[in-house]
Amino acid sequence: MNTAATAPTTRSARLGLRATPEQEVVLRRAAEVARKSLTDFILDSACLAAEQTLLDQRLFIVSDIQYQALVDLLERPEQENDGLSDLFARKAPWDAK
Repeated sequence: MNTAATAPTTRSARLGLRATPEQEVVLRRAAEVARKSLTDFILDSACLAAEQTLLDQRLFIVSDIQYQALVDLLERPEQENDGLSDLFARKAPWDAK
């Protein structure tokens, strides 16, 4: 989805918003610090927040075929995984002294 990075394409949709003078000052200063135009900064920030909101959904709608594929994966017998066994056998770096 990655729409946060502004593509060099022509923008045709127009969005309007109103802000308090304080919000405008903060947004303009942040845009300066990020070395972006105000429009790019606001669009990038808004798209990033929108993507996070969409990715944080807990309801997933899938087709019957996709659901059955998931159920089949979950019902498969467990398989030996040497890499995981090795990982879990090691002491965590933050626990080592």
